[in-house]
Amino acid sequence: MSKLTLLIEDFGKALSRLEEVLAKENDAENIVRDSAIQRFEIVFDLGWKTAKAFLEEHHTITCTSPRSCFRELFHQGVIEHDPFWIEVTSLRNYTTHTYSELLAQKVYAELPQTLKRFRELHEKLRADKSGLE
Repeated sequence: MSKLTLLIEDFGKALSRLEEVLAKENDAENIVRDSAIQRFEIVFDLGWKTAKAFLEEHHTITCTSPRSCFRELFHQGVIEHDPFWIEVTSLRNYTTHTYSELLAQKVYAELPQTLKRFRELHEKLRADKSGLE
């Protein structure tokens, strides 16, 4: 099994875990919210690393950061050019380097849309990978 195939599988599992926690009602202690944010971080990391492996394996392109990988996916026509991907990269950076209640609430509110977009990316990479084999 190739590195890309394993990453696509792990990415899909991480998406399911994020979806699972988002289906739960947030509690007074914000444990659900904080768990969802942590799972978002995992989804984000697997998403860009899967994109990186896809670009290397199928387009012989090397990218070194999430932003550069998303931009290269635009250039290759894998995904539509959309500011969401740059914004979500900034959001991920904020969750890693700073913490505030306000930021946590903002991130949590955006997670359903973020999950939808990463699901679309997952399906696109999976379909494109299969079509290229």
